[in-house]
Amino acid sequence: MGAKPELTVFLAGPRGFCAGVERAILIVEKALERFGAPVFVRHEIVHNRFVVESLEAKGAVFVKELDEAPTDRPVVFSAHGVPKSVPAEASRRQMLYVDATCPLVSKVHREAERHHKNGRIVVLIGHAGHPEVIGTMGQLPEGAIVLVETVADVDALEFPPGTELAHATQTTLSVDETIDILAALKRRFPAIHGPKMDDICYATTNRQQAVKDIAPRADAFIIVGAPNSSNSKRLVEVAKLAGCPKAMLVQRGSDVDLAWLEGCRTVGLSAGASAPELLVQEVIEAMRAGFEVTVEDAITTVETIEFKLPRVLVA
Repeated sequence: MGAKPELTVFLAGPRGFCAGVERAILIVEKALERFGAPVFVRHEIVHNRFVVESLEAKGAVFVKELDEAPTDRPVVFSAHGVPKSVPAEASRRQMLYVDATCPLVSKVHREAERHHKNGRIVVLIGHAGHPEVIGTMGQLPEGAIVLVETVADVDALEFPPGTELAHATQTTLSVDETIDILAALKRRFPAIHGPKMDDICYATTNRQQAVKDIAPRADAFIIVGAPNSSNSKRLVEVAKLAGCPKAMLVQRGSDVDLAWLEGCRTVGLSAGASAPELLVQEVIEAMRAGFEVTVEDAITTVETIEFKLPRVLVA
């Protein structure tokens, strides 16, 4: 056996869990401590199988819809947010519910409500069918929010003359992609109202920036995350757009294809906001099976944001 080829891993920082994800997982754990098992959770608390399975092992039961949960056990709503009809239904059934919606998603919900109150139609930039988009659109009556996914969607928009408009954004989108859609909206509707600050969350922005910084000097890029995680999939796109020849999404170490890394001297490594650090380390170990790995930290910023837990769990 010859010596293993050398591989330098540029480890992106920040990566992995954001404050909203940490809070959501902690909410499920605290609910289990306080109320005992089982605690029901509507939808995946965050988009990561490993996280879901580790919470299941502690006594969490994941359901698709509220009517799958008994009325005498607590239910937690996922970090992505839920339509208004969900807590209303939980109240009607006299259920104890805990809302783990990320505070940055809740902020978008409140903005949408404010615009609606002021008589504006909200144009939401996002991906159809994503739980966060379903939750945001479900804050207002049908027709009050119009979804656009592309610049072409913006070009196809038609509103009666004099319609007041506002825009909002899914928090986990690609910053660059959103800039183009937003520019198209402002070109077509110069009077459109928007949030003072970008809706895309600080964690999404920071993770994308760290990947952008590494991409030009990496022969390949690995993103740890789930295939249904919007922010993880965006990181793969960002790596390619920022100049990395190839990038792939893996769920854990066993998904790493050493043949795919053949001929690479450098590889970027990051993780979506719902991927635990344990899985990042697993990927590094998987690479060690075929390479002499040197890990270099590539930190662009340090995050210090923390979100408070709901009162029902700290009282």
